[in-house]
Amino acid sequence: MKNQVKIIFHIDLNAFYCSCAQIKEPYLKDKVFVVGGSSTFRRGVITTANYKARALGIHSAMNINDALNIYPKLVIVPTDFKLYRKYSKMFFDFLRKYTPLVLAASIDEAYMDVTDAVKDRHPLEFAEDIQKTLHDTIGLPSSIGIAPTLFLAKMASDFKKPMGITVLRKRDIVRKLFPLSIKEMHGIGIKTYPRLIDMGVATIGDFTKAENKEKILTVMTEQAYEGFIDHILGKSSDIVDPDKYAIPKSISNETTLGSPLDHYESVLAIIEEQLLTSYQRLVDEELVTKTVGIKLRDANFKTFTRSFTFNDYTDDYDIIHEQILDLFEKNFNQQPVRLIGASLSQLLLKKDLKIDINLFNYHQFTKRETELYTKKEES
Repeated sequence: MKNQVKIIFHIDLNAFYCSCAQIKEPYLKDKVFVVGGSSTFRRGVITTANYKARALGIHSAMNINDALNIYPKLVIVPTDFKLYRKYSKMFFDFLRKYTPLVLAASIDEAYMDVTDAVKDRHPLEFAEDIQKTLHDTIGLPSSIGIAPTLFLAKMASDFKKPMGITVLRKRDIVRKLFPLSIKEMHGIGIKTYPRLIDMGVATIGDFTKAENKEKILTVMTEQAYEGFIDHILGKSSDIVDPDKYAIPKSISNETTLGSPLDHYESVLAIIEEQLLTSYQRLVDEELVTKTVGIKLRDANFKTFTRSFTFNDYTDDYDIIHEQILDLFEKNFNQQPVRLIGASLSQLLLKKDLKIDINLFNYHQFTKRETELYTKKEES
């Protein structure tokens, strides 16, 4: 029996931060504007630019002063993460009305497996319905890629922006995908593609040529190379797992003791051990936290928890550790305890917490963090 070809949608919200700002302030519709930075002090870095601004050469990661030199009447809108999270939730809730097979790829993009949903409808008509309804009811413009795999759907959604729909079938790969610059290939890093171009691998088609393999292996592992080849040729994953990138509600670790313990330093040492385990997962999954907490259970099995919420999200261990110590010092009365734990909650993906990098805070960022916050022009 022949395997059924999947129909995968990649929905990419267009200039998401700008779209949210425009919903909140409709007067922005006809303005050239950006999100991020400060017009008063002509400093900071642009988080994203609307399409009118992009047409003038203004883009994300550009210094505000440079952008104002290009267009002095540029409107600069402050970031509003609460607003973005509100509309991101509305976006994903909207998509799940069409199918439960929705995978959140980031705050403003998602994959959908609509194979079953389009049994009685043409996929293009279905995509048009999603795109139009999303824009008309919530106010969010989007581009949609339709393909048999996640990678090809992602590539397809980049073809037409804003408000475009592109179908990319396996038989279209050579004609549509091969001529694209290697810079456009999803997953190729900002350090890798210039090296590929320098060695003559200028297009995605060049990447697939056997004679270029040995050169390519000088800038990436064979496993990575083979993975990209499978992606390009439509042989990679077509599975939309809604839980694949699910952000946990909290990260916690606790331990139950064999016998009650009341020694201050010993209990504190266990708290710190549980915190370190939780923190390591936070870092590994590239998350940030806003609330930290401790959990203690006494010899009578009475459990109490205490927590503290910061003003801003953080992944700074010293800040988190200091607050855990403060909670412990204020709440441990040296009564015997038999369960000890530490938790981190109100979590967010670090890549969704875009921060303005400017003259006054750039020294606080590592090179890796700087690249993380500025590497990608928002769609």
